[in-house]
Amino acid sequence: MAIQWTESLSVGVGTIDEQHKGIFSRVNNLLSAMAQGKGRDEVGKVIVFLADYVVKHFSAEEAIMAKNNYDGLPSQKAEHALFIKDFSALKKEFETKGVTPHLVIQVQQKICNWLTNHIGNEDKKIGAFLKMKV
Repeated sequence: MAIQWTESLSVGVGTIDEQHKGIFSRVNNLLSAMAQGKGRDEVGKVIVFLADYVVKHFSAEEAIMAKNNYDGLPSQKAEHALFIKDFSALKKEFETKGVTPHLVIQVQQKICNWLTNHIGNEDKKIGAFLKMKV
């Protein structure tokens, strides 16, 4: 079950939107690798890359918010930290048990749903805030 990037998820900040598209692409690669029964190494590479990419993205996004004195920054940081915690738990589950049906469901529920909801709600507020500053 792939997740689709749509323009309705655009926050209107080029770098953020491009990174979000990259995250969607990588999550889809992860779901595809798991669905195709790809080897542990292949799924592991995607998980490691995605974990690193998400941390870099959150740092870049938070830097933009800090630079522009966005008052929602503390809330965003808390949500980002929770996502990293959840993703780390899924990564650990993969490392100990491999690709299981439970892991696939958790990735779809926790990662896909979180991304779509977070970007569609919280990150769009950043874009709206930045547009008002211009």
